[in-house]
Amino acid sequence: MSRVCELTGKAVMTGNTVSHANNKARRRYLPNLVNVTLISDALGRSFKLRVSAHGLRSVEHRGGLDAFLAKASASELSDRALTLKRAIAKKLELDGAAAA
Repeated sequence: MSRVCELTGKAVMTGNTVSHANNKARRRYLPNLVNVTLISDALGRSFKLRVSAHGLRSVEHRGGLDAFLAKASASELSDRALTLKRAIAKKLELDGAAAA
């Protein structure tokens, strides 16, 4: 399982650990990934995703999973999140057409 956020694309970064004596050793900076269950209002069901803590805050800030995926670009989303985005868009399109 790769260490990449499924919603924001945040991944592992590399850098140096620098000691007091200015010795440099390579290290990895891992994203803070959490397994969460997010609920889609449009589809009426929940989805388990592996999301960074920053991504979870962004989802809450934008008003939920549906609103976040509507604004998110396809390049940063994982394959699962991209199919979820398409399913939500299709459901909202069908509901909008039925209401009109």
